[in-house]
Amino acid sequence: MSVFSHIDFDHHEQVVYGHDQASGLKAIIAIHNSNLGPALGGCRMWPYANDDEALRDVLRLSRGMSYKSALARLPLGGGKAVIMGDPHTGKSTALFQAMGDFVDSLGGRYITAADSGTGVAEMQIMAERTRHVAGAGQREGFEGGVRNGDPSPSTAYGVFIGIQAAVKHRLGRDDLRGLKVAIQGVGQVGFSLARHLKEAGAELWVTDIVPANVRRAVEQLGATAVTQQEIFALEVDVFAPCAMGGIINLQTLEVLRAPIIAGAANNQLADASLAETLRRNECLYAPDYAINAGGIIDVCYERTGGSAAQLKAHIEGIGDTLQQIFQRAAADGCSTTQIADRLALERLNGGE
Repeated sequence: MSVFSHIDFDHHEQVVYGHDQASGLKAIIAIHNSNLGPALGGCRMWPYANDDEALRDVLRLSRGMSYKSALARLPLGGGKAVIMGDPHTGKSTALFQAMGDFVDSLGGRYITAADSGTGVAEMQIMAERTRHVAGAGQREGFEGGVRNGDPSPSTAYGVFIGIQAAVKHRLGRDDLRGLKVAIQGVGQVGFSLARHLKEAGAELWVTDIVPANVRRAVEQLGATAVTQQEIFALEVDVFAPCAMGGIINLQTLEVLRAPIIAGAANNQLADASLAETLRRNECLYAPDYAINAGGIIDVCYERTGGSAAQLKAHIEGIGDTLQQIFQRAAADGCSTTQIADRLALERLNGGE
């Protein structure tokens, strides 16, 4: 299939395929929009079923990064990279050195960072071959002390702030004590989010494809474990998708009962039209690229040298952005994604 005729092609500026026979690297980098600055987005490694599945993912994710940076008021464009391979069995130093060379070949138009299937260790290998990589070093943490370049704590904190905003708008509550939250995926981001929620007094139900992640949440946070099928139908206040995308679809909507969807996963809606379905069902949806911007804000501050206090304050601005989206959506009778898209495009095109 031609990239230009692909259903998820959205006037992307550049889509590049990279292959290294020696290491087995097969990767795609997509640059969606660079109006506001160089394209920044994570490098995902995933066992895609085929090339078209990988292309669809990188096109959708890179577009989301453009909108995410615009809504977060960052001087960055949107891009993404995907590596076709199993992150549990397919990693090697040579593979990520080759990926670093691939990123470097774009001359700084794309800056990479960690994402699903990659982390600080992989970024450090890539940094041996290119300077266009973020999250490879140590820095001051806004919760105190020194931490590595992993942006997931900032992503989780931003989602926590976003849940507070959604709960205030939809449920009229200023605190989270006794709030019932179902978290789908308790890896790095999901577990950190669960910790914030637990400290705020929320009750937690969790599931994950990795049993050890569920056990950790149960043992350390007192969460209740449920199956991957049960998580959707729980009588909870908030459903927080924190795993892979496409999880809100016609099948899951048949059983989903939570009045709020607010989580860290990218591309949560299997189809954009489902945003209107959620609106009609009076389910408040926090657009993923608005609520999960903490990680990209973190990476931006690593590059610009902002302080930990400045980083924290910027992440907390996610709540204000979501309140604006929620209020405008209610006033205009539109879905929250329509308003979020509108705001992002205004900023991408030199408006607000």
